[in-house]
Amino acid sequence: MVSLPNLPHDVELIARLKSGDEAAFSAMISAWAPALHRLARSFVKSDALAEEVVQEAWMGVVKGLSGFEARSSLKTWVFTILVNRSRTRGVREARTVPMSALGSDEHGPMDVERFTAQGTWAEPPFVWRAPSAHRVVETRQAMEVLREAMELLPGRQRQVVTLRDIEGLEPADVCDVLHISESNQRVLLHRGRSRLRAALDLHHGPALGAARSPSGPPPRRPPRTRC
Repeated sequence: MVSLPNLPHDVELIARLKSGDEAAFSAMISAWAPALHRLARSFVKSDALAEEVVQEAWMGVVKGLSGFEARSSLKTWVFTILVNRSRTRGVREARTVPMSALGSDEHGPMDVERFTAQGTWAEPPFVWRAPSAHRVVETRQAMEVLREAMELLPGRQRQVVTLRDIEGLEPADVCDVLHISESNQRVLLHRGRSRLRAALDLHHGPALGAARSPSGPPPRRPPRTRC
């Protein structure tokens, strides 16, 4: 089996898949199945249903591979099949997202100043480096906080954050996979990231500022003396 870090480039991988290379297909499944399950889980109500959807998606890949024309990346095509299979299992999603589905400020802040125009953090939530055992534990706890916060995101926000920040898809590919507009994708990403940021801020509390300042808090000024 091809190791996950060495998954071939699309041109080679597609050729191997179309030639019936079982090792290449197994490597692709190993590399992408966890991500497909996470995405499917945002559409359906249980892990069991998500697993069924993923299996149906892989069957769709096998059946459609011979007609794949590489107009998008192979990964984008596979994820699109997954989304379509998820929707056919009864998830009612519109091509365009109504503003009511984007989430309101009552359910979480949308602090757009924390993000750049490209949707990246203008300021990191906290320092992820873990130079000590204590910081390793903190980082693991933060990852658990993020995981739980992701579970609580509204469906579309979770889907967009998953595809953009976990799977690394480009904005245009996310729009194609989820059948949403660029503006909807941008708003959903901002709202999802903002909720995750709020969860991290709540978890870290007062320690957050110290984490961003390796040198520690500034020294206190001595009291003024009257002449």
